[in-house]
Amino acid sequence: MAALISVLVTVTLSLLITRIATEAMVMTGLSRQAAQFQARSAFTGAGFTTQESEQATSHPVRRQIIMWLMLLGNAGIVTVVSSLVLTFISTTTSQQTTLRLATLGLGLLILWVIATDRGLNRYLTQFVKWALHRWTRLDVHDYASLLRLTDEYTVSELKIEIDSWLADKQLCELRLQAEGVIVLGIQRSTGTYIGAPQGKTKVVPGDVLILYGRDKPLLELETRLEGLSGEQSHREAIAEHQAVINRETLQDTVTKVSH
Repeated sequence: MAALISVLVTVTLSLLITRIATEAMVMTGLSRQAAQFQARSAFTGAGFTTQESEQATSHPVRRQIIMWLMLLGNAGIVTVVSSLVLTFISTTTSQQTTLRLATLGLGLLILWVIATDRGLNRYLTQFVKWALHRWTRLDVHDYASLLRLTDEYTVSELKIEIDSWLADKQLCELRLQAEGVIVLGIQRSTGTYIGAPQGKTKVVPGDVLILYGRDKPLLELETRLEGLSGEQSHREAIAEHQAVINRETLQDTVTKVSH
């Protein structure tokens, strides 16, 4: 019976370990569904698809989590198999075998009910998050995934020169969002950093802007000079971005209708 108890304890710990690993990878910026799949795949050694494998192995923190899961998973599987072998080899009668099978089935059923209960899952998730925030530093996000840095979208730095169209203007005057460009932060030449700057924040020569948007508008901003030509380029960029919005809205509508 001791071997049977060790099986149930090992399965319980396995569920807890994969839950902790899932929350840890979520904290690195991976979606919950992908994180859960990665954690279970690594723990059981079942393997996973190439694209999701790259998402895990290309990130240093996720890679470390995956390595620990593989190590603990191998140890857990060996423990379960050996305990099951001991459980049923040591039985002397068919009645004992039936009793132990029933006990094992009931124990696994209880664990399955606990693992799939949404209320308990919610509280367990909150506790795991609190514990990870309390005793670890895993908030190393994969910003390339979070910001969808694919296709045309990227993050870049832009140093403001004296003759730049952006110089000596407030962000609300520049209306960069109308061009599809978002200012994530401003590094002043004095060493001050302004995160998520507001509309009244003034851009001055020497500033380094951290920008998010499509490649083409960001590249054009680097060469945009003050004066009438700069204002004309600004209007053209707004019109082009509006066309992109219209195209994306149409694609989204078609996708919704098809589903």
